[in-house]
Amino acid sequence: MATRSMAARMLEQEARALLTRLDRVKPFALHETMLPAAALAPAAQIAIERFLIDGRAELRRRITDYLDWVRGNGDQVAPEELQRRFTGVRWRFNDVLSQFDLFQQAITQRSEREIGVWLSGLDVAAADALALPDDPFEPPSIICYLDRGQGAAIRRARTRLPGGGSSPVAIVRIPRERMVGHGIASSLVHEVGHQGSALLGLVESLRPALAEREAASAPEERVAWRLWGRWISEILADFWSVATLGIASTLGLIGVVSLPRWFVFRLSLEDPHPFPWIRVQLSCAIGNALYPHPQWRELAVLWTSLYPPHALDDERRRLLERLGATMPALVGLLVEHRPGSLGGRSLKEMMPLDSRTPDRLQARYRDWADRPALMRAAAPTLVFAVLGQARAVGLLSPERESRVLGDLLAFWALRSTLDLAQLCAVRSRGRPVAPATRPPRDLVGLGQ
Repeated sequence: MATRSMAARMLEQEARALLTRLDRVKPFALHETMLPAAALAPAAQIAIERFLIDGRAELRRRITDYLDWVRGNGDQVAPEELQRRFTGVRWRFNDVLSQFDLFQQAITQRSEREIGVWLSGLDVAAADALALPDDPFEPPSIICYLDRGQGAAIRRARTRLPGGGSSPVAIVRIPRERMVGHGIASSLVHEVGHQGSALLGLVESLRPALAEREAASAPEERVAWRLWGRWISEILADFWSVATLGIASTLGLIGVVSLPRWFVFRLSLEDPHPFPWIRVQLSCAIGNALYPHPQWRELAVLWTSLYPPHALDDERRRLLERLGATMPALVGLLVEHRPGSLGGRSLKEMMPLDSRTPDRLQARYRDWADRPALMRAAAPTLVFAVLGQARAVGLLSPERESRVLGDLLAFWALRSTLDLAQLCAVRSRGRPVAPATRPPRDLVGLGQ
């Protein structure tokens, strides 16, 4: 009997201690310091805070229910049962903290000088990359943060979080080594492409078509179609990136996968990505299908010269040949695919192709060099595409590119903050909404 009483008292104290620690988990708005321009968009902030508040409220109910149960039954229940129930409560407590930490990493960086504002600018660019004509879906908020490593990643909105519940926003992890250069856009838009593909159901709509191609193919080509089907999620994200950014996407991809030779040709059936050598070739093929131009073949030849396949074993060379032979049909399937979510339109038709042709991008860069204000008025993804094209043809140096991109990220963050502040101020006075005050004219320029 004494053992049961001791167990009940100890576990009651432990449960009350959980409540004291839970009380110290405050909303981010109460303990994160950041510049207004670095802050999350209100929709994202509200969605995250509401999600976490609901989680804490549910946990508090579970703890208080446990305390009521222990106080009423502790002396009659076996210590083992007391501990089993408490362990379930503490497990949920750790889940709630892990969800808090997940968002905290993305939000705390907003307090870093300069980096925080750049992240806010990337949020604006991500929203632009997800926008499609005629609004085929309701886009979720996207927040970005930096982390070590080479590859970017996304936790898509509306997917299950550790411990339960759906993520209220999309969270994009950007490699810190990409800040700030042309590769940042490629990484960002590729991850946004995963979110867009999921919202449109592209993987689910394409897999049956790929399975049909595999079944109808000659036996020696079936392995290639089977691999394309296994890689289709990453292929769609690359398609989204190339269609949005032009050659800036492929150049950024090369920056990520320029690794030791053994890795570039390494085929892993557990990796959802095409192995790097074929992935770059496919990116060039997609680019040429969307924006026909000699630059894509030149870039593919350059990539082959950096990693020539002649020293591979016979089996690996045959695989490259089969993938290469089926690649044109795969690209054709991609660009002409018409999922039900697009109401009869093809993937090609939903992308901003007219404004992304190489010649138009170069012409726009020359216009912007004379009149930088035009660049500030353009959509972020168009700016990334123009600068990437300029970098590809040698019109833009890496040093100037880094400075311009850093200034642009700050500009987009500040502009979105001022626009929102103006909107709130006008609505509070009940007047028609007017354009917000523009940031300083000298914030962005293409000069030396």
